[in-house]
Amino acid sequence: MKPPKFDYVRAASVAEAVAVLDANEDSKILAGGQSFVPVLALRMAQPSVVVDINRIDGLSGLEQLADGTTRVGALVRHYQLVEQRQHPLLASGARWIGHTAIRSRGTCAGSIAHADSSAELPVLATALDATVHITGPASTRTLAVEQLFQGAMTTALEENEMITAVDFKIAERWGFAEFARRHGDFAIVLAAAAEVDGELRVVLGGVGGVPERAFAAEQEYGAGGPAAIDRAAAAAADQINPTADLHGSVEFRRDITREMVRRALTQFSTAKAS
Repeated sequence: MKPPKFDYVRAASVAEAVAVLDANEDSKILAGGQSFVPVLALRMAQPSVVVDINRIDGLSGLEQLADGTTRVGALVRHYQLVEQRQHPLLASGARWIGHTAIRSRGTCAGSIAHADSSAELPVLATALDATVHITGPASTRTLAVEQLFQGAMTTALEENEMITAVDFKIAERWGFAEFARRHGDFAIVLAAAAEVDGELRVVLGGVGGVPERAFAAEQEYGAGGPAAIDRAAAAAADQINPTADLHGSVEFRRDITREMVRRALTQFSTAKAS
């Protein structure tokens, strides 16, 4: 299918971008277009105006803050996350995103705004207790990423707001595991385990509308060890309430979840604290 007709604005600043969003109902941001362009082609989105933010200065930076947090600007591409060295978990997880062409254009903030629970960055953002910087026409605000995600591809962003950056805390230890039919496909299930500010956070993707924190698994892990990992993996599988689809049955997703959590926690348990 062909996209519907829309007006196009190439914004020169964040202020101009949000002003256009505010003035035009159903207008949408275009950054990398990794998800947005296919949605346009399928006419699942029919915006009145597409606001291209790719020429806005100051959104392409990766910055390490004084407390070690990594601030990722809205136009940082996936390949930049793969190539950077200041945040190893982001680099490791971003390697699983799509293929080279997708990683060269897709943006971190775009993935967060799209809020697909099967995508790597929403899961990593939840595991890393990320903070999202948001600008609207009259003000700016920050939001914990767990407050941003409200449902399947639904966020707390207002229609006249855009994400300008995302802050990812550094994990003292971490593990990451993903199952997809082919490398580059959307994940069927993925799991991340991260120690952030001394707290273990286990997060699952692909098993519900939003990235799901596996609290029962975190409690079962306790002081660690092989038996604790097995208990934690079983607890995660028991916690979820997935639905069957063409990729597999409910029990299949539970089995894959159990295995992904086991792998992520095994990697976590053998990692050296930074």
